[in-house]
Amino acid sequence: MTEFPCRPGRDAKSFLRCSAVALSLLLAACTVGPDYHRPVLDIPTKFKEQDGWKQAEPQVAASGTDWWSIFRDPTLDGLERQVDVSNQNLKASEAAYHQAVAAAQAANSSFFPSAILNGSGTRSQSGGGGFGGASFGPTIGNSFNTSVGVNWDIDLWGRIRRAVESAEDTAQASAADLAAARLSIQATLAADYFSLRSADQLKRLLDSTVAAYSQSLQITRNQYASGVAARSDVTQAETQLKQTQSLDINVGIQRAQLEHAIAVLIGKPPSEFSLAPVTGLTEAPSIPVGVPSSLLERRPDISAAELQMAAANAQIGVAEAAFYPSLTLVGATGFASPVIGQLFNASNNLWSFGPQLSQIVFDGGLLQAQLAQARASYEQGVALYRQTVLTAFQQVEDQLAALRILSQQAVVQDEAVKASEESVRVLLNQYKAGTVIYTTVITAQAAALAAEQTALTIRQNQLTAAVSLVQALGGGWNVARLPAMAETE
Repeated sequence: MTEFPCRPGRDAKSFLRCSAVALSLLLAACTVGPDYHRPVLDIPTKFKEQDGWKQAEPQVAASGTDWWSIFRDPTLDGLERQVDVSNQNLKASEAAYHQAVAAAQAANSSFFPSAILNGSGTRSQSGGGGFGGASFGPTIGNSFNTSVGVNWDIDLWGRIRRAVESAEDTAQASAADLAAARLSIQATLAADYFSLRSADQLKRLLDSTVAAYSQSLQITRNQYASGVAARSDVTQAETQLKQTQSLDINVGIQRAQLEHAIAVLIGKPPSEFSLAPVTGLTEAPSIPVGVPSSLLERRPDISAAELQMAAANAQIGVAEAAFYPSLTLVGATGFASPVIGQLFNASNNLWSFGPQLSQIVFDGGLLQAQLAQARASYEQGVALYRQTVLTAFQQVEDQLAALRILSQQAVVQDEAVKASEESVRVLLNQYKAGTVIYTTVITAQAAALAAEQTALTIRQNQLTAAVSLVQALGGGWNVARLPAMAETE
């Protein structure tokens, strides 16, 4: 899952690192702790909800373009491109990723020796007492010294290597989390955008319905003036018109809130953002799905869960290495003199060098508890990883079922809309002829409006399900997009 920390041939830093690792390998023949292997998963060969559903001309975003391009909406395209620039939640996720990268770089620094430069100058007094009645004056002297101390932890059992492995896996998991956060924000923006456009269409539908009901009201008034209709017909027509006008006004609440939500998603104050209404609603595209096993490489949240599990696995090695002796090479060199002008004379040179070996002989069960904790953390990571994979399968199946069933429902609902419109036309003519009462017309008109609203809702749900399916499939992301740790150093 991670790269070995030695990458020769890049720069002086790489050379020093390789030298450090090479020395460690000469001194040690093993790295304790389990090597990472992906857990066994029960992966189906195909998605169940694909049965009996043939996708006509699936649309895939062209190479180098983003997933939302399949909806062919220039306004949506412009909005989505502002997410990376201005969304504050995404910036927070980016900052978290940079923190993880810095932590990995800090872990890598353990391969190198640390050097500390010290320097001091003191003036001190001693003595001033006496004996046998004699008294001596105090002794005053100066002391100057400078030194360089070096400590180098030798990675005998792979503790540092496992720690670096864990930190690098965590950094890559953070990169996957960032990709998942970006995809979530993009999908939320697309869903809100299509909901807003559906509100535009609902407003147009209610506007036209108000106009139609106004004509019906005028007909009833004419009929009443001619003595053909009762006063109740006029009041019923007026009630129906006012109720529809109220619904028409109420659409503004939903649209305004969606517009505000979109503004925040692209990092703008709602007061500085607006979207003009448009006519028409785009059709939901057909989306290629692939096989379930591909989700393991296409979903950033699955990759993040696996990398966190791998990081926890490496921590087991760190905990196991603590049971073994640790070896540190310690060295120091410097100068000491009572006269600063003679400080760097060869005769004043001091030095020391030697290994320090330490072994914990009693800790009250601390190391064993830390090892048990590391193993339990790994088991937790395995369970979370498997659950993330299962949830991913469910999300794809859910949206495939939604798109399949909604497409069937849309066909039937369109027929219902046509039938209701014809019913209103016939009954209105019959009312004019005096063969039916006006209540029959009102009932038919209400049914026709409900049918059209349902048809519009189905179209909105199809678009939302298409967005959710793209998100469930990873939005065109691939594990190959994870940055190698070499790119972050």
